[in-house]
Amino acid sequence: MKTAIVIGVGPDRGLGARLCKRFATDGLKVIVAGRTLSALQAVAGDIIKAGGAAVPIVADATSESDVVALFDAAGEDLDLAIYNAGNNTPGRIIEMDADYFEQAWRVVCFGGFLFGREAVRRMVPKKAGTLLFTGASASLRGRAGYGAFNASKAGLRTLAQAMAKEYAGDGIHVGHVVVDGAIAGDKIFSRFPDAASREDSLIDIEGIVDGFAFLYRQPERAWSFELDVRTSKEKW
Repeated sequence: MKTAIVIGVGPDRGLGARLCKRFATDGLKVIVAGRTLSALQAVAGDIIKAGGAAVPIVADATSESDVVALFDAAGEDLDLAIYNAGNNTPGRIIEMDADYFEQAWRVVCFGGFLFGREAVRRMVPKKAGTLLFTGASASLRGRAGYGAFNASKAGLRTLAQAMAKEYAGDGIHVGHVVVDGAIAGDKIFSRFPDAASREDSLIDIEGIVDGFAFLYRQPERAWSFELDVRTSKEKW
């Protein structure tokens, strides 16, 4: 049975959880990874109840030993790995502590390196596999008040692009999905309750998941590196 790893899984109405459920529905065994066991168990439980296969594993994306153990758990059937970890980290540079900037980089970029490295280490010997990263509009341009987030996401995108070029010849498809805007999910609705009244201006989670699924299914002679997703109302 082909196996997928998704790291950065939180509440059910979140991108990580919906990615897990989509690929489980498509017949993959999904390793559901993140920092909160209760959330991981809930997502895995839903998948199992629906007849799919899932295993919840608590893992810190910035811990090398945790990431290595995660891929060891996937075994030889690993076919898809998705790096969805990372939080928006706002702040003015002049007021920013060094630790704050470093932590933003560690979660988004360094964690992406650890995850991507372990993925290709497992995939290259088989000459097959797909590695996908979740990006943002911050991956493409700097914005005042978001220097730490911009630097981290831009670094992750460049890393992903380098890996796409480095391992395409080994049969590994590396892709990057730019999520340009706020997602209609638990994170937004819990922090900004009034967001539900303007949901049509928020990106639909299932539409984003469609993008990941599209990249995963692309044939070897027609690979895309990057796909961007936004609402029709987003100015870009």
